[in-house]
Amino acid sequence: MIENRHNVDDEPLPEEIAGDLRKAVRLEWITIAALVGIVIIVYAAMGNSQAMKTAWIEDMLSFIPPIAFLIGVHITRKPATAELPFGYHRAIGISHVVAATALLVMGGFLIVDSAIALITTDHPTIGGIQLFGTTIWLGWLMMAAMIVTAIPPMILGRKKLRLAPPLHNKVLYADADMNKADWLTSLSALVGVAGIGLGWWWADSAAAIVIATSIFKDGIVNLRAAVAGLMDARPTSVDNKEPHPLLGEIEAYLRGLDWVHTAGARIRDEGQVFHVEGYVVPKPLETATPERIDAAQAGLFDLDWKIRDVVIATVGKLPEVLETHSSSSRR
Repeated sequence: MIENRHNVDDEPLPEEIAGDLRKAVRLEWITIAALVGIVIIVYAAMGNSQAMKTAWIEDMLSFIPPIAFLIGVHITRKPATAELPFGYHRAIGISHVVAATALLVMGGFLIVDSAIALITTDHPTIGGIQLFGTTIWLGWLMMAAMIVTAIPPMILGRKKLRLAPPLHNKVLYADADMNKADWLTSLSALVGVAGIGLGWWWADSAAAIVIATSIFKDGIVNLRAAVAGLMDARPTSVDNKEPHPLLGEIEAYLRGLDWVHTAGARIRDEGQVFHVEGYVVPKPLETATPERIDAAQAGLFDLDWKIRDVVIATVGKLPEVLETHSSSSRR
């Protein structure tokens, strides 16, 4: 077996990708600043509404993904060491697990808390306040707060969704997905408050359950994806819906080498970058010389910036799991 490894952790990102990363970092700092204002507004208008309380807690949870992203990106910049030869790229995956676990636990707690309020027939009340000598129902201010606080996450979420795929950052995508879903939280809280005004005491707790269920669902989806990544599952797109297209490109490149009979690859998603283990079976009478291995390795690095570490091994027969995968992918 001939093995060749090249660590490129210290190489700079392509300018376009580096620019996207700077934009993402800037958006996350803007998100944190916006959340500070949103949390203050919702807390001030919350009153006795269970739906508003749940919306406020969700806003507090919304700090976790951007903070996890910023910490993860900072740690991944550290160079590899003898103790950590693959570098610190897994920090992104760990951040993903932390954010997803927080969403899952808090979502479950809020579902139970809201369900208890519904079962015990808790009747929330919303009073009025004096403004310029006129009594105004506080529910109007609550609903206005929900409308105003829904706007920043919607705008920021759409911007992050455009950056997540080229950066291949699932923490950023999870944050964007959570931002995008905030309109449901605001709408549900608004409906709950309106229900109280109409005398539907149950509407507030029901709206809170809808919000909590959304949080819980986000936690399940993201935790499943994060754990799969840490277990070296087959890399997927940032939305976790399909295999990452780079998998096919890597195997097609290796099989296309003129001295290779067949080939396969095991690929690890390290968070934002990929580690590739390529297995090649040379053609009869062909030799896998060090020069050919080096050229093949260089070709893989040129395929995509996300390929940051490559091992190429020559074998007489592909490992069974790769042979099965290669056969099924060609059908």
